[in-house]
Amino acid sequence: MDMKSRGDLVINGFGASNGGQFHIVTLNGRGTVNSDLECVDLECNGSGIVNGNVISEKAKVNGHARFRGNIDSQILTVDGSARIDKNLSAEKLKVSGKVTVGGRVKCEEIKIQGTFTVGEDCEAETFKAESQFTIGGLLNADQIDIMMFGECKAKEIGGQTITVRHKGSLVGNLLKSFFKPQLETELIEGDKIELENTIAKIVRGNQVRIGPNCQIGLVEYTEEFSIDKKAVVAENRKV
Repeated sequence: MDMKSRGDLVINGFGASNGGQFHIVTLNGRGTVNSDLECVDLECNGSGIVNGNVISEKAKVNGHARFRGNIDSQILTVDGSARIDKNLSAEKLKVSGKVTVGGRVKCEEIKIQGTFTVGEDCEAETFKAESQFTIGGLLNADQIDIMMFGECKAKEIGGQTITVRHKGSLVGNLLKSFFKPQLETELIEGDKIELENTIAKIVRGNQVRIGPNCQIGLVEYTEEFSIDKKAVVAENRKV
């Protein structure tokens, strides 16, 4: 059956439904879907719970959503808050609110302007964050561009081009004591690496620039290495 010829599922107020295959699914109140869900469009405007896996073309969370299984969506947009207990797979992920993933994340494009927490590895082609995040495993992407507005943590970071910056502002300076703009990681490995406000045990790359407010244990580089006068590198070696 053509997915667009399927019926819709709409829950307003308090309500619950079994899962299944639908065209459009809309949760406006405190809606609960009690099993796996497959649809073209999923929109959660209230407080929704899906007790199963989700497969969709587009999913959007404007309110608060809890997904107790995996999500596989071409596009996932979160303007509110979403908790995904297991794994997330998407072509495009855009977060303006808060997302927590218990398992791993695999996307083509990730844009974060809120709070992003991943329990395991996070893999993408492009990862752009103007936010704060915590990644329990490896953050791996071809292009990584991080603009910190708070504490950022990842166990390891790998990519081709890795840029970590801190953008100062009046509000940011006032809140600096509460939300320290700093990246902490054990290992950063890439081709071209530019860092600010970073604490790392090891940094490996072809071209490495260590900017202000960095504390690095060891830098290994093959082509170029530079260090700001406000940075500390315990040891550097050309390999």
